[in-house]
Amino acid sequence: MNKHLEELIELSKLDKSIDDFTPLIETAQKKLARRATKRDEIVERIAEINAIIVKANESVSSYEEQIKALNEQMTLGVAKEKDVKTEKEMKALSMEAELAKEKLGHANSEIERQQTIVESKTNEIEIANEELEAANAEYEKVSTEVGTKMASIDADKGKLFEERNTKTMAIDMKILSFYEKIRIWAKNTAVVPVKKQACYGCYMKLNDSTYATLIKSEELLTCPHCGRIMHLEVQTEEA
Repeated sequence: MNKHLEELIELSKLDKSIDDFTPLIETAQKKLARRATKRDEIVERIAEINAIIVKANESVSSYEEQIKALNEQMTLGVAKEKDVKTEKEMKALSMEAELAKEKLGHANSEIERQQTIVESKTNEIEIANEELEAANAEYEKVSTEVGTKMASIDADKGKLFEERNTKTMAIDMKILSFYEKIRIWAKNTAVVPVKKQACYGCYMKLNDSTYATLIKSEELLTCPHCGRIMHLEVQTEEA
């Protein structure tokens, strides 16, 4: 195995170790994001409940104004009875009074209904606020855990990046450029072993001629099927 291939194999392993941190980072971020989503959903629910309470209180105020106006109307009707001269006028005043009483009954019923809504939703707010307090505490706890985890990952990645920089400084620039171009699309499978005469990047079998060249050649060879850099897998003989 030539020097350049050995260097690329080591570099490929190092790059894989660096990239292996990605799922760990994503898992930590998702864990925190789930807590944030739960917290935000509770905040949104509290806002919706508050909006219902505000609307109910506005309805109560509106019906109270109606009751005030109806009471004034009924008082005025009683005063008019003194000046009634005909049965027709008396009947009209009586109908107005009955209609006003019906409206008063409806307004009082609605006030009672809206106040029940306010009471019920106020209880929901209290429960939701307790849930929010717990969700905030959980978020802060997970945030601290994730922060510690990320700091550890960053430190470990930093060491690997330093090691990578040292290795790349020692590799021929043309060879490194060749590797990096393949890595753009092949990611951590830019350099792959050949096992049982098959490329372990695309898992396609090599023909006898290509395989023979791989065994004998000291040059860097790429898979004719996928273009990855190939190397022979070192076999350990069984006792």
